[in-house]
Amino acid sequence: MTFTSEHPMKRTRSRPVRRRGISRIDQPSTRTYGWFVRAGFYKRRDGSYVPRHRKFFGDASHGGKRRALRAARQYLAKVERTRQKKRARALRSAA
Repeated sequence: MTFTSEHPMKRTRSRPVRRRGISRIDQPSTRTYGWFVRAGFYKRRDGSYVPRHRKFFGDASHGGKRRALRAARQYLAKVERTRQKKRARALRSAA
């Protein structure tokens, strides 16, 4: 088998990109394709940790994989900003 310039090989990433708080879901059995965002974990009484903010960004509803990922990143940035504001407000009132 020889490769010619007519059929260039598809480039792949050497290692996966780290997206903290964003996970990809591809589940053909339920036709679920998209990005899932989780942020702001807290500890419940039973000792388990659950996310305070969670949201799903479907490929179909956002016009494709890249647009869904962009929307997920924007949502995560917004959640992080509001969490930082609340944290700063709590520190000021405690002082």
